[in-house]
This record gives sequence, C-alpha cells and structure tokens, in this order.
Amino acid sequence: MLDLSLPAPSSFDSLKTKPRTFQAPFSLRQAEKLAVQPSDTLRHASLRLDARHYKSVQFLSQLLTCLRELKIPYWSNPDITSDRINVHKVSGSLTNAVFFVSSPSVPEVPTVLLRIYGPSSGDLISRPRELHTLHVLSSQYNIGPRIYGTFDNGRVEEYFESTTLTPADIRDSRTSRCIAARMADFHSVHLAAVEDVPRQANNPWDIGVTRNVAAWLGPAQAILSLPSVPESTKSELDLKRFRKEWDKYLHWLSRVDDVNSGSRRVFAHNDAQYGNLLRLKHVKEDLEEHHQIIVVDFEYAAANPASYDIANHFHEWTADYHSPTPHLLDVSKYPTREQRHNFYAAYLDCNYTTTITPTLLDKLDKQVRYWSPASHAMWAIWGVIQAREDVEGGVKHPEF
Repeated sequence: MLDLSLPAPSSFDSLKTKPRTFQAPFSLRQAEKLAVQPSDTLRHASLRLDARHYKSVQFLSQLLTCLRELKIPYWSNPDITSDRINVHKVSGSLTNAVFFVSSPSVPEVPTVLLRIYGPSSGDLISRPRELHTLHVLSSQYNIGPRIYGTFDNGRVEEYFESTTLTPADIRDSRTSRCIAARMADFHSVHLAAVEDVPRQANNPWDIGVTRNVAAWLGPAQAILSLPSVPESTKSELDLKRFRKEWDKYLHWLSRVDDVNSGSRRVFAHNDAQYGNLLRLKHVKEDLEEHHQIIVVDFEYAAANPASYDIANHFHEWTADYHSPTPHLLDVSKYPTREQRHNFYAAYLDCNYTTTITPTLLDKLDKQVRYWSPASHAMWAIWGVIQAREDVEGGVKHPEF
C-alpha cells in the first residue's frame, strides 16, 4: 500500500540524459512504400464498418471498397474479390475492434491491420490528436505503424508480423528488460514534436493523466445519471467523493513531487499492457535485443512523468484480460522489489550516464509509488465511460 504520509523530494530530474539517436526497429514493409502523410492529408473513405458483422458478405464488400479508395499498395489488384479476403479478429485491444486483413491467394498483397473504433471511444480519445501523434512517431522516429488512411469510424494501418505478448511474457525477466528498454526509447521522443508547447517558458507540460481525469469526469457522471443505472451502482461509484479524494491526492502529490521540476516529463505511452506489446517474428541479427518488442496503440499517449508510465505498466502485471474476470486485478502478481529493480536497471541503462546504484533504483521506485494511484484513478473513470453501450442497451448488469 502506498504510504501517503511519506514526504520525499523528487530526484529523478537530477539525472542527466544521454544524447540519444534512436534507431528504428526492423519493420516488415514488403509492399510498395508510400510516404507517410500528415494526418490532415491522409486519404479518407467516407464509409462506416460494423465490427459486429465482420464475417458477413456485406462487410467484406465494404472493406474491399475502403481499401481500394485508400489506394493501399497492391489492394487495387482486380484479382482481389471480397470472397478472397481473410479477416482475422485480434484480441487484446480494449477500446477498439482490431483485425488482420489479408488475401493470401493473390500474390504480393500485403496484410494490413484494420482498426474499428469502439462506440464509446469518442468520449475518451481525440482522434485528430491521435493521428497527429501516429504521424510524428512514424515519420520522425519510425516508431509504430504507418497509417494508410482513415474511414468514418476507423483506420487502416501497417501490419507487423508478430505475436502479442501474454501476461506470463511480461513477467519474464528477460522480456521485462526488453520492455523497459523500449519504454526508454519511447521516452526519448521530444515532447515538443508531439505535444502543444506550454505558452510560457516557465509553465509545466500539461500532464496527460490529470487532463484525462478532468475531461472524463463529466461524461462519466452523465452515464451514471441515466435512469437505467441502479441506485446501488450510483452510490458505489460516488464520483463526488472521487473528485474530493482526487483533489486531495493531487495536493499531496504536489508536495512530494514538484510538477514543475520533479519527475522528468516524457512522452509516455500510458497503456503498456501486454495486448499492446508485440514480439516480431523476424528480426535482423544486427539489432539490439529489445527491438524485437514493438509498442502499438498510442491512443492514450501523452506527456506524463516517466514514473507514471512505469507505474501503469506494473499494474498491468496484475491484469488478465482473457480470464473469466478480466475486470479484476490480482495484486499478488504485482512485481516484487527484485522484479521492479530489474525493470528499472534496464530502463536507466538506456537513458542515463549516471552509474546505476541500489540508491538510484530505490529513488525511482519511490516515484513510481507516488504516481501509482493516478493510474488506478484514470482507468476507473475510463471503465465507467466504457460501460455506456451496456447501459444504453439495457444490459441488466453493466460491466463498469
């Protein structure tokens, strides 16, 4: 349990970062290469796809129309017909429906990733902002997938031949070090390239977790105010009390971690759960081991303390989204001190010239503890908003 009475100054900013040139991981781009375009000039197909009917003839016909309108390399081949398209539903994404789309009987046609946005995602995510982020990461840092184009309720992305990590994978000590190193690479992205620069030089960066909680409380309250929500649920999910507790926590946090010069502000992924971590099946021999790990799904990426991003990832150790109770966390699986230090050592080794000592690891661990409750708070509000479809659909026991 986090000891909120423990006052300690932040020390992460005292560490000096190395100048770092990020080398992109191997990307399987077998098809004709198209220049990555800014989000405002991405090709767009004016149609909607219903993820619930992805096996239907109508869906396949609409999908082929979409791929051709977006002029995705080789998908304009007249030999491709809707009955020659394979659509494989991918598990792992919690906000969207994700599919791998291929036409194996037609030579040279590349597999692409189809992402159909969830019905409640508009309350949670700014799609224009997300597309801007994806463009910058792909074009300037070669991080993440290329975006081929968009349609009214989704987009088509580059496909990586890979396997999705499992809950057991992220607990493996070697894999954990690779994830830590990839997180360090991600944190090396210049904030000014992806975030609005503060209007005044002495102002801090707008912290993503506090911005999200503030923006999501209104929609969450609106959902809980619907007449179909039981009074017992409204009482249990007391957002007025949540606001008060959240404000107290932020006040405490401002004393133990100076938001102006405390934990180093980085461009954080903020959702490094196992379903968003891929392991490439084919990696060039000359690449560092951690480049076999690919991070995807940047919907919640934003400026945050590095310690927040790490804290959120540690909480994901306790989750299994494919179990009978995906909404329940198993706190016994939270990483031990040894496992946390294993992660910290790999993370710091990528970003800092300072000799890594037990004291340094303990300081980072303390900061992770400070920001740990913020992760729970943000995803709690997220869960209320995600339940909107169940509530509006009259589901007897909505999954809050």
